[in-house]
Amino acid sequence: MERTEKDKMLAGEYYDPGDEALLSRWHEAHRLMREYAATDTKDKRRLNLILDKLLGKRGENVWIAAPFSVDYGENIYLGNNCEINMDCVFLDCNRITIGDNCGIGPGVHIYAVFHPVDPQERLAFREDNAFPFWRSQTAPVTLGNNVWIGGHSVILPGVTIGDNVTIGAGSVVTKSIPANSLAVGNPCRVIRHLK
Repeated sequence: MERTEKDKMLAGEYYDPGDEALLSRWHEAHRLMREYAATDTKDKRRLNLILDKLLGKRGENVWIAAPFSVDYGENIYLGNNCEINMDCVFLDCNRITIGDNCGIGPGVHIYAVFHPVDPQERLAFREDNAFPFWRSQTAPVTLGNNVWIGGHSVILPGVTIGDNVTIGAGSVVTKSIPANSLAVGNPCRVIRHLK
């Protein structure tokens, strides 16, 4: 069986973001985000139905404040008792896993996609002269249980944040952070072990 562009994307290989199936899901995810943002915040049943269509999986007691942005949505997996504040961006071109009892502050960005550093390699011109999406690769992002990500932090592709970690507001997390840590800064580094 021939591998799809989605297969390549999830394997961390170069893939074509302009692939018809990927674009179709991208458009569907953006339609669902608009629907979620337009839904009365008291209508928990409808909000949950939309999240079930948008996300790969969600646990019990998940709250996401609109607006929030995703690429595909279906590669986001949330545990139980998660709160995601407004204006968050999840570029879920690979799996983004968030464990139980996690809090994501406002304006947090989680990126599971990256592009070549060499500008000559970045543009991927297409034979059909369609928009030349940048060449893209991916790496999953994983947050353990009991993690708090302070507002306006950025988490880069391939990062794993261990259980019981607090990331200070405005941090840029370029490398994995071990469990039971307080980490802050740009680049983010551990400043205290919590246990």
